[in-house]
Amino acid sequence: MRRTLVAMVLAACWVPALCAPAAAPATASAARADAAAALHRLFDAEWERGLRESPENAAYQGDHRFDDRWADMSLAAIARRHAAEREALAALRRIDRAVLSPADQLNYDTFAWLQERAVQRQRFGEHLQPVGHQGGVQTADGIAELLPFADAQDYRNWIARLQALPLLLEQTTTLMRAGMEAGSMPPKVLMQRVPAQIRAQLVDDPAASPFYKPLRDMPASIPAAEQEALRKQARAAIAERVVPAYRAFGRFFEQQYLPQARAGIAVTELPDGPAFYDFLAGWYTTTDLDAGRIHEIGLQEVARIRAEMEQVRREVGFEGDLHAFFEHLRSDPKFFYQEPAQLLEAYQAMSKRVDPELVKVFGTIPRLPYGVRPIPDTIAPDTTTAYYQPGAVDGSRAGYYYVNLYKPQTRPKWEMLALTLHEAVPGHHFQFARGAELPDLPLFRRTAYFVAYGEGWGLYAERLGYDMGLYADPYDRMGQLAYDMWRAVRLVVDTGMHAKGWSRQQAIDYFMDNAPKTEQDVVNEIDRYIAWPGQALAYKIGQLKISQLREQAARELGPAFDLRAFHDAVLETGSVPLETLEAHIQAWITQRRRGAAGG
Repeated sequence: MRRTLVAMVLAACWVPALCAPAAAPATASAARADAAAALHRLFDAEWERGLRESPENAAYQGDHRFDDRWADMSLAAIARRHAAEREALAALRRIDRAVLSPADQLNYDTFAWLQERAVQRQRFGEHLQPVGHQGGVQTADGIAELLPFADAQDYRNWIARLQALPLLLEQTTTLMRAGMEAGSMPPKVLMQRVPAQIRAQLVDDPAASPFYKPLRDMPASIPAAEQEALRKQARAAIAERVVPAYRAFGRFFEQQYLPQARAGIAVTELPDGPAFYDFLAGWYTTTDLDAGRIHEIGLQEVARIRAEMEQVRREVGFEGDLHAFFEHLRSDPKFFYQEPAQLLEAYQAMSKRVDPELVKVFGTIPRLPYGVRPIPDTIAPDTTTAYYQPGAVDGSRAGYYYVNLYKPQTRPKWEMLALTLHEAVPGHHFQFARGAELPDLPLFRRTAYFVAYGEGWGLYAERLGYDMGLYADPYDRMGQLAYDMWRAVRLVVDTGMHAKGWSRQQAIDYFMDNAPKTEQDVVNEIDRYIAWPGQALAYKIGQLKISQLREQAARELGPAFDLRAFHDAVLETGSVPLETLEAHIQAWITQRRRGAAGG
């Protein structure tokens, strides 16, 4: 991969004592200070703009100044945001990168990477498809998970949002109509799932609405009379505004929008679709790998992992072939809990089993705690096995590991360890919490999310169970291999469907042939790749890069290699493109080698 200038700076000047410049003239020092001040003013202004223009993102970051409103999703507001993105990039380019410190050059380059691609993707009109089967305005109640609900004002903000919801639904409808006119339509096979999600909002009793959930259990610090007044206002808003607006939206969706959804599944069918898929592959993997090369990497990984699965099959004494072993893993009742409560309790226990082992592989442990929550019932049938919601960057909200309790008889026990390692610790929660606690980075760096880095780390973290001594059970090891295979299969089926003409059923069959995940999960996964083209490519590409860097560090450092220090080094940059991570680790190897030689 092409190295950026910042990568070369990092590689050459990792040890401050060896790279300190000679005393600079006062004018050069002033130029650096002026450029740094302008750079950080830009960072601060763009951070503030992002919070102001997306109240949902503000709440996600723990900033509750805008909790009484939704993002403005009008076409005019979207055009203004696009213009602001272009201006931010122009403002960045007016700053002289050459005079900045190495740390600020890294900040500059990371911001530039993000901003350049934000401008590039404007041409693809993603806003014209604002509703997906895994989320959209039909599941807007889910934002309540991010809100405090600690005092009466929090509830008044929520009621204001309820009252404003018809406008958001109207704006969303306008975007969808524009998509219909432009030929930018999602696949029908996915959109067929949405009417049931809309119907979940059409309640006769306002107290049964998902939007009423925060008012069912209010803090005792709010006087009883005020509680009742707030509940009355919420019920009125739901009955008079929320439900009628969703009913109208549902009619539009089922009578006009759904019939025009496209029959095909490939993103390349959209206007400018082939260029869009190329862009998405590069965006998510942070590489210049094309679809053909990614497909080949996937086939190679599938073959490698199948061989390891065969070893586990023989170890447990299963006499059938690998396909029969997969079916055994999918169907034997001993591998499943029968009740959602049992499954949730088991996930919580699994998390506590992992926590004490972290010191074996990390020198620095983040402070922010995390919890385990069920995925909301309204989306559980249509979404993945689990996901992670980061805590607030200011530490005011813990992170949460969400687990899917829908049909527990389809959620095997053997996948729970690998899944927990990925989503909680040492995977996403660990990585996000470390990033939030890096003291010297601007906020956009502490909260940035490069998918190849973040999901690559999550997948890499699944293998850390071996280093922590957690994979003693061969079925847990099979779970790790199943999850590794899952991400290898993604490289094949995502590129297959979007670049090679594969059908949805062909992708499902390939997945089922190579992994023991249940059919419920496989179908949801394939539909996710259809809805979110390119994103699934990032996991395996990122994992392979981190694993390659570990192998390089161990090989070049020999006895001086310290696994705990290596992991700390991987996480101390925050989320960055893979080429930046590679340059950082190579510089770290050079530093460690010099230190070992000096010792």
